[in-house]
Amino acid sequence: MLLQLNAWALMLMTVGWDLRSMWAQMGVVAKIVVVILFMMSAYSIGVMIDRFLAFNAARKQSRLFAPAVAGALREGKLDEAIQIADRYKRSHLAKVVVAGLQEFRAHEMSPEIPGEEIEASKRALERAEAIVHAELKRGLSVLATIGASAPFVGLFGTVVGIINAFKGISAEKSTGLGAVAGGIAEALVATALGLFVAVPAVWAYNYFTTKLEALDVEMSNSSSELIDYFLKRAQRLKAKSGD
Repeated sequence: MLLQLNAWALMLMTVGWDLRSMWAQMGVVAKIVVVILFMMSAYSIGVMIDRFLAFNAARKQSRLFAPAVAGALREGKLDEAIQIADRYKRSHLAKVVVAGLQEFRAHEMSPEIPGEEIEASKRALERAEAIVHAELKRGLSVLATIGASAPFVGLFGTVVGIINAFKGISAEKSTGLGAVAGGIAEALVATALGLFVAVPAVWAYNYFTTKLEALDVEMSNSSSELIDYFLKRAQRLKAKSGD
């Protein structure tokens, strides 16, 4: 074990374990691999920040929207409920609820399309759910792709580094550390960078997927409650017209 540690220490001293010297000693292919991995990392970080802000805003605005719109609906004020939903444009619940409210209101007010309020509202809610789901999911497939492919990009750099190590052995006619240090360093850097990029992307993808599933459940529950409200409202209106 001590011999191994001494060998690694000697290798790091030989290579010059700092970023500049490592970059200078890398081959063209290894540099391309490193640049690609850094670009993948930067893009995945951008997606993480964007989705974090979007999910956070949706959650916060929905907490304010839900009680406000519930109060308006209890009083039977559809127009006010629609106006409230328009004020919370980043809330996933508001985007779904306003679609159902607008469709129900349009059919309720139109004498040309009687008896279609509930079905039309249900279809509008389903369309809105699909659209909001797609908006919230934007970028998550990129995280999944980066998480799955970054280790293989790093592995490609590893293979290139090993090839360069064998070239060093061939060129110097020696199997000492000096002959293989540069190639082994390229291989280790590529492997480490591949994992460094992939692991956070996979974690973030799983995290946001779980959050998205929770938001989908909230949208589905809100749609179901809104349909129940429309049914009750339609029944009350029928009872009043019968009287």
